[in-house]
Amino acid sequence: MSVYLDYNATSPINAEVLEAMIEVYKKNYGNAGSRTHYFGQNAKTAIEKAREQLALTLGVQKNEVVFTSGATESDNLAILGLAAWGQEVNRKHIVSTQIEHKAVLEPLRHLSEKGFEVELVGANRNGQIELDDLLSRVRHDTLLVSAMHVNNETGVIQPVHEIGQALKQTQTYFHVDAAQSFGKLVPELKELDYDLLSISGHKIYASQGIGALITRRRSHHRPPLKPLYYGGGQENGLRPGTLPVALIVGLGKAAELAEKWHTQWNSTNRRIMNSILAQLKDCNYFVNGSIENSVPNCLNIGFPGVDSEALMLALKNDIAISNGSACTSSDYRPSHVLRAMGIEDNLIENSVRLSWGISSGEIDLSRLVSVVRGFQKGNS
Repeated sequence: MSVYLDYNATSPINAEVLEAMIEVYKKNYGNAGSRTHYFGQNAKTAIEKAREQLALTLGVQKNEVVFTSGATESDNLAILGLAAWGQEVNRKHIVSTQIEHKAVLEPLRHLSEKGFEVELVGANRNGQIELDDLLSRVRHDTLLVSAMHVNNETGVIQPVHEIGQALKQTQTYFHVDAAQSFGKLVPELKELDYDLLSISGHKIYASQGIGALITRRRSHHRPPLKPLYYGGGQENGLRPGTLPVALIVGLGKAAELAEKWHTQWNSTNRRIMNSILAQLKDCNYFVNGSIENSVPNCLNIGFPGVDSEALMLALKNDIAISNGSACTSSDYRPSHVLRAMGIEDNLIENSVRLSWGISSGEIDLSRLVSVVRGFQKGNS
């Protein structure tokens, strides 16, 4: 049976989450926008319960939760949605980082083509952005700072707590991409200072196609976002369209489970990481990023002399791994994240990402170790 080690790309659906979704599909198929009958009212009630579940897990108000199709849409809404206001008040400077997901970097590139000034800071060899470098670039006309909480390729935790504290007394908005930390760093997310936060369901055992943007209030005012498209006025006019009740219920259930079990889940994932590292001692490898400052469900590993594409091809029927973000895998280029960390291209070409979760169980990497040792012996 194949071993699945690509949870950072997408996770299997939790059985309780799936059961909650199926129940909706069977019995609660109304449109939440239909106010004139029982079925629509039931759907709306289910959605509001899920909104409350997310709010509890994140430590926010339920009316600050805006449902979207996932973190990519949330990132776009947070960044592009501020553009019109930024132009109106002549705040057209944005600071972000070179290690962001393409869901952040591509909207920023679009804004730079529209006249915005975008500055991207790098990361150190440990995979963490340079906090002082980032904060030193914030100006009186800086509209937004956008930084991810946990990097999707290395699992390294970024200093978003310190960034939020530094920005909360300024007029600059702060956006956090929490796709890889939501449901994992539960207490940490509750303590963050931010204005906008993006989350996704399919990283924490919910379904693909659902996520949320958290829009925090400052002095009772939401960030001045404009919708990216129009029609219907759902989600406070920020995200029109019929709400997918089953997907939202599933996300709410996943948030509820994370609130209850995150400590145990992290402990399980740490045990799996230790097991993986113990097994890898039988071959030559290096780690990209700091293990000590990362989430316990991800490792970016390099095997000297082993081409990552050749390794994945050799393992494709046995072990599912990746060598970058799934969103850019169809057009393979050396990882922009590892490059931003100053890692040489030849080492990047040797590197793969392993990511796992609570349903991984005991992981046997003997096949991977055997293949790696074969490649390395052949290259010696």
